[in-house]
Amino acid sequence: MNILNIYFSSTGNTAKVAKAIEKVLQETDHQVDTLEVTKDTNIDILPYDLIFLGSGVYEWLPGKPLMDLLTKLRRRYAKNSNIKPAAPKMIGKKAVVYCSYGGSHTGINEAVPAVKYMGQLFDHLGFVVIAEWYIVGEYHGKLKRFSEGGRLGNIQGRPNEADLLDIAQRVKGILQS
Repeated sequence: MNILNIYFSSTGNTAKVAKAIEKVLQETDHQVDTLEVTKDTNIDILPYDLIFLGSGVYEWLPGKPLMDLLTKLRRRYAKNSNIKPAAPKMIGKKAVVYCSYGGSHTGINEAVPAVKYMGQLFDHLGFVVIAEWYIVGEYHGKLKRFSEGGRLGNIQGRPNEADLLDIAQRVKGILQS
């Protein structure tokens, strides 16, 4: 099985999750290509059977470099007729989309649009989106003060070891199914 673990992280929160995913895949003897998205990232996702795609949440959406990559891929695949009317499912093609988020104002509702946005390319290509994950992550820099209060309470230090252990268990569950 060809596995891609691709993510964008500006604060390190999503990178922690991506590294936890990579670690489990390697420990279970799966070959995985892990790629951090930059403004110059160019990749063909179609050869992969299972894709983990993650980002932090920035004003309800994934990070701009990841959004730009998804737009570039959508345009390429539409031009090459890989996106078909009614989006027929491709057998054996699966994706997991996830985000790390702070949710200080409205909780998880701040993160839902980002994950749905990321899943759309897979839906259009015919991948089955088998999971959507929402992982709490602390704020950094000027926004750090939001980590101490808000809708989710004190989220300093998250994602923490318990969060990453939960991710490891989720990945193992996917591999077993």
